[in-house]
Amino acid sequence: MPLTAPTPDDVIQAAARLKGVAHHTPVLRSSTADRLLGAQLFFKCESLQRTGSFKFRGAFNALSQLNAEQRRHGVLAFSAGNHAQAVALAARLLDIPAVVFMPEDASTSKMAATRHYGAQVVTYDRYTTDREALSRQFAQERGMTLVPPSEHQQVIAGQGTAALELLEEVPDLDYLFVAVGGGGLLAGSVLAAQARASSCILVGVEPEAGNDAQQSLRSGQIVQIAPPHTIADGARAESLGKIVFSLLQPHVQDIVTVSDLQLLHALRFFAERMKIVVEPTGALAIAGARHGGLDIQGKRVGILISGGNVDMARYARFLAD
Repeated sequence: MPLTAPTPDDVIQAAARLKGVAHHTPVLRSSTADRLLGAQLFFKCESLQRTGSFKFRGAFNALSQLNAEQRRHGVLAFSAGNHAQAVALAARLLDIPAVVFMPEDASTSKMAATRHYGAQVVTYDRYTTDREALSRQFAQERGMTLVPPSEHQQVIAGQGTAALELLEEVPDLDYLFVAVGGGGLLAGSVLAAQARASSCILVGVEPEAGNDAQQSLRSGQIVQIAPPHTIADGARAESLGKIVFSLLQPHVQDIVTVSDLQLLHALRFFAERMKIVVEPTGALAIAGARHGGLDIQGKRVGILISGGNVDMARYARFLAD
């Protein structure tokens, strides 16, 4: 598909397309979290979405609009895990063949789930391979439609429906904190806020080791970094795409960063006090709200929990460390 930026109307149309297919995930409260941060927090739990993350929204929205010929030739995606699972399930629901390129060091549970949903998984070395170039070549040779995890009009529109639901349920937010990997969720949240005429301040959150989006917004141009080492495996993107950057630059107040240790503390809080399983990337937003240096005292703050897919053995180590 051509590189076209989505609009707020695209998010509204995506919400209609996803009705009855994607879960309308709950918004949870925590009095303990409110006391810790001195604010009223509203947690949008996309960890309880189909495939365990918000990614299902964008994948289904994009695949559902393919024509008959595109469906027959199939789709190809590249992903460390959550987009992989989302594309695999969306393709199965729509009876479309799917191939997914995943890094060979991807989470074993995410890789197994992607195969379980019916996609063919092809692995690569994330440190020596240009996954986008590899995917484009593979898709072109086989006539498949490439569905990237962020840089896609209808993927971004679908991701935005998570924030749209939150803003419909809690319309008077002062801040909305959103995890940033490839930036599609934050870009979609920008459009959702416009669709709801919300004046909330949007803040992206990245791991310290992978702050390409922060560098990009602060420098005014897209910055590419080396593959980062962080426990937030869903936020190990190396750069923003042009569409995503064009949506974030004028509308996102800032990108803040958090350490892996702060993410571990957030995981333990979710497990111990809210009784929910959240993956490290999914905990970026709450860690950013707590440690990002913004004054949110007395404010109404949305926290987008982006996913809950984590290997149980790895999760146990996170909680024990």
